[in-house]
Amino acid sequence: MRINEDTLLEGQNVVLVPYNENHVPRYHQWMSSSELQKLTASEPLTLEQEYDMQRSWREDDDKCTFIILDKQRWASPSVPEEDCMVGDVNIFLTDPEDPSLGEFEIMIAEPSYRGRGFGKEVTRMMMCYGVTKLGIRKFEAKIGMDNNVSIALFKKFQFQEVSSSEVFHEVTLQLTIDKEQEKQLLGNLDFMQEKDYKKARARRLGEESSID
Repeated sequence: MRINEDTLLEGQNVVLVPYNENHVPRYHQWMSSSELQKLTASEPLTLEQEYDMQRSWREDDDKCTFIILDKQRWASPSVPEEDCMVGDVNIFLTDPEDPSLGEFEIMIAEPSYRGRGFGKEVTRMMMCYGVTKLGIRKFEAKIGMDNNVSIALFKKFQFQEVSSSEVFHEVTLQLTIDKEQEKQLLGNLDFMQEKDYKKARARRLGEESSID
């Protein structure tokens, strides 16, 4: 989705950046894991297919994707951005007749970052972005029945289970953003900042003059 191609979202512990070509090799490495394939209900792709997928996610109007970075590591110019990658987060517009419905996905791919609150922070950031920038009024999450951690995460944000499928071995949770939900979600946005990604990246690398 082009809307976020120059957007960086900075939180307390994470930085969300657009999914670019330089991120693909690490992402492909992640998705070679049978564990992540199972958790995300994904099929393995070749590296070239992964590059095609990245281009699709960047250009298609129904996919909004950010790569999750470790903010502390990203703050060091000596650490390549790809080495700061933690996971990814997505909102898919799955119903052409209802652009206010967004399917939410989050993956903390690096095991050492699980259970440390990163998923919770990213989920709140992406929900705020979805409501304010994409016009999302109802979120939906489809999660494997065995993925108790993700199910618990979404329930913390008051998602409710609305259906389950034995065939696909997944549950569907939903959250409608009414006035009360919007007040709770957007009441204090000081926890994150929106910045220009290209400028922030150049500043990180000491290349400010090249973008002036």
